[in-house]
Amino acid sequence: MLIKFYLNEDIAPDLAKLLRERGFDAISTYEAGMRGKSDEEQMEFVQQQGRAILSCNFHDYLRLAREWFLAGKEHYGVIVSYRQYSGKELGKLLQVVLKLLNDVTAEEMHNTVRLLDEFAR
Repeated sequence: MLIKFYLNEDIAPDLAKLLRERGFDAISTYEAGMRGKSDEEQMEFVQQQGRAILSCNFHDYLRLAREWFLAGKEHYGVIVSYRQYSGKELGKLLQVVLKLLNDVTAEEMHNTVRLLDEFAR
């Protein structure tokens, strides 16, 4: 099964459209009406939606994933990046995300944290 994506507000929302054009299930924070919500609210939302969250907010989501693990809470995956991609780098970001989609299934993503940067090579 393919990963269903949720793009946090620090990811260009146009990426969701580009992924959908390629047949993937992706929505942005903006499309979901979740802009400005706390990280915890974002995690609760994606859990209810069965989506993995993609964010450049590395430290906060790493901490949050650890808290969820310790509390025994399930999630559909946290994908974080050290690198913040600019709007001009949308094509590069798309290629990295597509590589992740080729290499990792939704089942493998379940309850895990992945570093997006490992797919940029």
